Amino acid sequence: MIRNPIDIASRVSPELSGLIETIINNLETDDPVTLASIRSFITHDFPAEINETEQMHHFDIGESMIDELDALIEEFGESAAAPDFVSAFASEALSRVIETVVNDENRENTATLATVRDAITGGLTGRMIGDGVLDEDEDDWLISEIDDLIGRFGADATAEGFLRYE
Repeated sequence: MIRNPIDIASRVSPELSGLIETIINNLETDDPVTLASIRSFITHDFPAEINETEQMHHFDIGESMIDELDALIEEFGESAAAPDFVSAFASEALSRVIETVVNDENRENTATLATVRDAITGGLTGRMIGDGVLDEDEDDWLISEIDDLIGRFGADATAEGFLRYE
């Protein structure tokens, strides 16, 4: 199994990252989990697992997710360590949003993932775009990303722990 020194998890969609993490947590094997084993599980074993594992039924395995996985395999190889592709950090854009919420002087309580989601839906990203802190195209997937983090770590998880410092 090849370990990758760069932060490749930041290049994986939140959906695929979450799926990889779920598969790793549900595979009953002592062998290292690679991209090839993730691909094999999705194409051969996943449908049976949907019926057996309640938490896996919410993944919508579409062509785009398979295409993304195939692109990762092409770039990093079949023997690349699957855990390297699981992100537990916010993207750069979401990190800027989290940082803005955390640094809000009017905040009385610790910012959680739910607090950040509320700020996003409450118009914070629009103001950040207007201020030039975010690009318009970065706003498109922030809700999906924060929802994924909430689904994986809970709404009450401290948001600051997910900041990506680059």
